[in-house]
Amino acid sequence: MERFIKIFLTLILSCVIGLAGSLWVHGEESGEDEESLSGLYARAAVLADGENGRILWGKNEDEPMAMASTTKIMTCLVALENAQLSDLVEISEYAAGMPDVQLNAVAGDSFYLGDLLYALMLESDNDVAVAIAEHVGGSVEAFAEMMNVRAEELGCTQTCFVTPNGLDAEGHCTTAAELAKIASEAIKNETFVKIINTESHSFSNIEGTRQYQVNNKDAFLQLMDGAFGIKTGFTGDAGYCFVGALNSEGRIYISVVLGSGWPPNKSYKWKDTVSLMNYGIEKYEKQRIGNEALDVGTITVNGGCRREAVLKADCPEREFLMGKDEEAEICIVKDLSVEAPLAENTRVGWVYYKVGGETVERFPIQTAERVDTKSFGYCLKTMIRQWLTF
Repeated sequence: MERFIKIFLTLILSCVIGLAGSLWVHGEESGEDEESLSGLYARAAVLADGENGRILWGKNEDEPMAMASTTKIMTCLVALENAQLSDLVEISEYAAGMPDVQLNAVAGDSFYLGDLLYALMLESDNDVAVAIAEHVGGSVEAFAEMMNVRAEELGCTQTCFVTPNGLDAEGHCTTAAELAKIASEAIKNETFVKIINTESHSFSNIEGTRQYQVNNKDAFLQLMDGAFGIKTGFTGDAGYCFVGALNSEGRIYISVVLGSGWPPNKSYKWKDTVSLMNYGIEKYEKQRIGNEALDVGTITVNGGCRREAVLKADCPEREFLMGKDEEAEICIVKDLSVEAPLAENTRVGWVYYKVGGETVERFPIQTAERVDTKSFGYCLKTMIRQWLTF
């Protein structure tokens, strides 16, 4: 009897342990909820739709902060958009004197720009960043201005680039939300994505006298299926930073963590990033918005030979990441009337695609026909035509 009781108790204990283990694993696999995201280590963090930069979740996302070497995302993008991979880049004394991390390139040596972009993004070499800036912009200051202009084009109003490598400098800052917007633009560039997904790259200076190999320092690439970037960073002001990119069954996510711990907590940024990505996978799905046959109506034409003009709008179907409780809407905003003469293809409004009340894309409303001014000759012809119909 005693032996039977022991066996019975053992079975019960095994079931309890198994159930507890099952619940723990389920909690790990089901992704993170908002309560767990509130415990992120990062001072500022963002999860964004990688296709348009829309913020899905944020923590202090609009607070300007130092961003360390995540700066090099913009450095690489501006270089790719304004120079050729085959360009020869000479290393200046100033570039060679940058602090670690370094390629340890020798002043006077030359390299192909394409090779240096791998060193920039895989190893985060500071000397390489300055050499690229001097080549593309003519000077570090001029290149920084190019970076700032590009940021403004993306709608980044709180971002200011002072250096191309992200070393701490007065005024050099961005926000988690704007850095996500920059990253979502960068991953549209196929060469950029190819570079950040490369495991290692070997090259030499043009003279062939020195050999180099750079290795990818992005551990996130091995942490989740579908991870494909993007960039780590650390300085004393910024702390540990990381911008991640993930493709989960066609859903593109961008994550940003700024100030995710300071030494010795180097792994916090990876934990934060995985939590953000798991949250996105669990909470967001792609949904379609749009209708190419959308009727945008007509517009009144004052003083024209016709009272109204037919309008048109090319509104292609789009897919956006949307939460389970978010709603999509299409808003038509246009002028009530215009003055003649009216040329064809005149823009008179916009069609807005909105998710959760936020505009995610817009398309112009244009006139589909020309309307001339009402003239004496036109009035006379109209009177004659009406008289003949009686």
